[in-house]
Amino acid sequence: MSDSGLPPVQRVVTGHDEQGRAVFKSEDVTPTKMIPSGDASFLLVWTTATVPADNNDQTDGRERDAGLTLNQGSVIRIVDMLPGKQSPMHRTNSIDYGIVMEGEIELELEDGAKRTIGQGGIIVQRGTNHLWRNTSDKVCRIAFVLIEAPAYLHDGVPLPEDKPH
Repeated sequence: MSDSGLPPVQRVVTGHDEQGRAVFKSEDVTPTKMIPSGDASFLLVWTTATVPADNNDQTDGRERDAGLTLNQGSVIRIVDMLPGKQSPMHRTNSIDYGIVMEGEIELELEDGAKRTIGQGGIIVQRGTNHLWRNTSDKVCRIAFVLIEAPAYLHDGVPLPEDKPH
């Protein structure tokens, strides 16, 4: 079981053999692990060092340092947000796709506007200042794909990143 109480995550990675044919390179089942703040349980699934990605790079993407949010390239991470918990307000220089796999999550923007996204819902987070809040009594599992992007320009000035620590 994951630290969140949800099942571990199956990861299947494909690649190519010496003849250039598609093969399965690896498969594992790994639980999410609690982050130091204690509000969520994370699992890094894969990263790329660059955008566009280099499919000739044989590095296991899980072995690359991704930081808490994103370090260049792209990241796919599973986040299990615990009931009654929330993230800090933050902004990253990325476009993030969040797919709610289980439960529901509240997304709050810096002006206090809120939306609840339920199971099967998709969030497209475009470099805005925001936080995540689980207002339910169940764990919310979200798959996040983060892709590096230039900072949003407001009146020609890039808005600064504000990454959680």
